Amino acid sequence: MKDLKVIFMGTPDFSVPVLEYLIENTNVVLAVTQADKQTGRDKKMMFSPVKEVALKNNIDVFQPIKIRNEYEIISELNPDLIVTCAYGQIIPKEMLEIPKLGCINIHASLLPKYRGASPIQTALLNGDEKTGVTIMYMDENMDTGDIISFEECAILPEDNVGTLHDKLSKLGVELLDQTLPLIYQGTNERIKQNNEEATYTKIIKREDEHLLFNDKGANIINKIRAFNPWPGVYFNLKNGAIKVIKASFIADKNAEINKIRYLKKQMQIGCLDGWINLEIVKPEGKKQMDIISYLNGSKKDDEYVN
Repeated sequence: MKDLKVIFMGTPDFSVPVLEYLIENTNVVLAVTQADKQTGRDKKMMFSPVKEVALKNNIDVFQPIKIRNEYEIISELNPDLIVTCAYGQIIPKEMLEIPKLGCINIHASLLPKYRGASPIQTALLNGDEKTGVTIMYMDENMDTGDIISFEECAILPEDNVGTLHDKLSKLGVELLDQTLPLIYQGTNERIKQNNEEATYTKIIKREDEHLLFNDKGANIINKIRAFNPWPGVYFNLKNGAIKVIKASFIADKNAEINKIRYLKKQMQIGCLDGWINLEIVKPEGKKQMDIISYLNGSKKDDEYVN
């Protein structure tokens, strides 16, 4: 398929294995990614992971602020296929009509479930036992196009957003390896999505990182899994914020919401139906540590602050 002229569109780490696969197996003529961003106190400009890989492989990079207004270069290159994976912008109809083999997207859920920006986090938040990857044709709306192929992936109890992200990124490449030859040969399937079964995700915001304990223990543990290792969840004590990296749940109908109790080498916080047993934490301004190390250097009379 080295004669297949491809434009790739993606931005984060999740997209990188797909781009690397396409570079090895097709003719990638352009990588489209989000604009560079300033980061850190020194406001250093950072390239997206996709841009880093593209430049390393001598592939031209295009970074439009709004792709719907700046896609002339796409038309000029006249690609056979456009492949997107976590790009971050809606593609305009006029651009979707350019490649003769269409535009396909690699999405980290089993569509039509979890359309939108945060399918991996949402699967964990909801306590799902499985998720997967779907490759679909793109249309004018968000994740609504015809399905070409999909593959399921089990969600294990020990999975968090980091481990599940890596599994699905790898699975996306494996599914693309099976699917791309069919698209190239014109023998792939095309299955309409059932919009009545569709569910949607939301963009994760800063306020979502605040961990509250007026909820069931299973939901709290799921949130810790869904937000670790990034962006993380935290709660506030009188002496500062505490990020929770890992915790477990102990059922107890007599637990008191927001109450902190200190047992031998344990720190637990009451929730709606039991205790959240903290295992790994990161106190404000300090390094990540296990709960025993934290307790050795903290005051046991610290107060919970909502």
